[in-house]
Parts: sequence; structure tokens; C-alpha cells
Amino acid sequence: MATSPEARLWRPRRVLVTRGALGWAHGRAIAERVAALGVAVTELSGDRLGVADMTYAEAKSTLAIVVAPPSKLRFQPIAPSADWRVDLAEGCPAHCSYCYLAGSLKGPPITRAYANLPEIVGALADHVGRGTVTSRSVARADEGTTFEASCYTDPLGIEHLTGSLSALVAHFGAWDAPVQLRFTTKFAAVAPLLGLDHGGRTRMRVSLNPAAFARFEGGTAPVAARLGALRAMAAAGYKMGLTIAPIIAADGWRDAYGGLLADVAAALDGVPNPDLTVELITHRFSAGSKAVLDGWYPGSSLDMGPAGRAEKRTKFGAVKHVYDKATMTELRRWFEAEIAARLPRARVLYWT
Repeated sequence: MATSPEARLWRPRRVLVTRGALGWAHGRAIAERVAALGVAVTELSGDRLGVADMTYAEAKSTLAIVVAPPSKLRFQPIAPSADWRVDLAEGCPAHCSYCYLAGSLKGPPITRAYANLPEIVGALADHVGRGTVTSRSVARADEGTTFEASCYTDPLGIEHLTGSLSALVAHFGAWDAPVQLRFTTKFAAVAPLLGLDHGGRTRMRVSLNPAAFARFEGGTAPVAARLGALRAMAAAGYKMGLTIAPIIAADGWRDAYGGLLADVAAALDGVPNPDLTVELITHRFSAGSKAVLDGWYPGSSLDMGPAGRAEKRTKFGAVKHVYDKATMTELRRWFEAEIAARLPRARVLYWT
């Protein structure tokens, strides 16, 4: 299987770098890496980006190199995935019709890469042992304190520009502590990570949907390439994972997801002692995210109508539209049975 077709590497059309970001060696390195690709870099006189009036198309083709605000150094819990969220960037170059960032991030959807990586890395140690997901879980105690690097971005999708993910993997590899770095991705360019001394403290998960639903994932790597990347990472000794998300209960979903699980099993056939986890996340949306997505992708055929949906209130009081109880029960029973049959050594971490 192919792992990382060059055509899938994102090449921004516009790159902005703030004055503050240029004060960091990592920020300057990102700017130099981008410039080496022949992309013009605009150095701003201050720290304001001035992008409020950008169109969707302009924003999605823009990379901004900025300094992460102090709030990013106070990591937030990210249940049920991990103890803490560690952000290397914000925004994603992909064009997914169900994008989870829609409605969560303010302003035009540009990708912001953080220059002050040493400060972010420096904040990690203060959070060890203080989480509530794996730090205090009997079932997941072997993972130690977990840090999720793909909550507000796909770090692999921009790694060829930033180098931030490689730096974080190397840090965890050298960190002699009960910790684990986690990231999930819809991209496949894993070459920079394969030779790193990761110390077994990073779990790479691929985010997957069947080919039948690939039309909702514009700008990402093909599913076959993602699976090839997963196998390559497994061969390099990384822990592995599947993030099957969002699970879409459209016509033919059993055949579609059955084929996907068969492809996963084939991709991992022969991998010795695979350490494989599975996270199952059903499609959901809020009224706010639906409004944003309808504006971004007006021609999308993704079903976000009221039929077969129920309202679920989050702990923060927001309302999400999820599949109704009967559909959720049927989906969960099917996935748990099929995973047990096709990937008997895999651990399902959660269903949501």
C-alpha cells in the first residue's frame, strides 16, 4: 500500500507570520520551511492577523504562524479520548463536510501553527498524574497520563510545514515517565516520524470512513494510504489506533463499514503483536455547526436533517443532534460484534 502521496501534501497559497512568532526559533523554522517550497511569506508588523473578512476559500488556503496564547499552556481535559488536550496548531487544511471544528473555532477557518513550541512542551510536566480519563482509570492505566494532540487540528496534515509533531514525539520518546502522546489523522505522510526514537510513548490513530462516504472528506489522503501509513507506523514500533468517525447511518452502512473493517484487518495482517485500540464516534452536530457547514459546503449531500435524530445536552449545556436511541443501539451492537470478529485483538476504548 502507498503511504504518503506527495499530491496530498497541503501547500498553502498564503502564509502570514506575526512579529511575535518571529521571536521564536521554531516560528522562524516554519517560515523558512514554507519559503523553501516557493510560497511567499508575509511578515506582519504586529501580532494581529487582520483576517476577519476572509472568504472560506481564502481562509482554507492560508497558514498563519502565531504565538499560542497563555490559555493554550493551561491544558484542558478532553474526555473520553485522553487526560489533556495539547494544541500544536488550530485549524485544518482538509474540507470535511461534517468538520467538528465548525462552530467551535471563531472567525475564518485559517490554520494557525504555534511558534512557541518550547513553552507548550514545557507545560506538559505539570499535568502528569492529574488527569481523569486514563490517569485514574484501571482499564487504561497502562497508557499513563495521556495527551491528545489532534483536538483542534490534524497535526500530520501540516507536519511537512511545521515539524511540530516530530518534535513532540521525540520529546515523549526521551521522557522517562508514565505518559503517552496521542494523535489521530486523515493524512498519510508519516515518513518524518518513522525514524524517530519514540520510546513506545506515542499512539498514532487513523481516522477512517468507508470509501462510500469519502466524498465527505475532501483534501484528505485516500483510506488505503492511511491504512498503509498505519502499517508503516506499526512496523516502526508505534502503538496504533482506529478512530472510526463520524459513523454515518446512511443506506448501506453495514456493507460499507464491513468492507472497511475487512480492509483494516488485511492492512494489519502479519503485524507482530499489534497494540490496537478503536474509538467509535457517531455523527452529530449542533445548530451552530450545521449553519456554518451549510455555508461552507452548500452542495453537500451529508444528511443533517431531523429524521432519525434526537437531542443530547452536553455537560456545558449545548444541544447536539445525535442519532435516536434505536439507531444508536443498532449501530453499537453491530460495530462491537464486527470488531470482535474481524479484529479480535483490538480494544474498543469508548463509544459515543
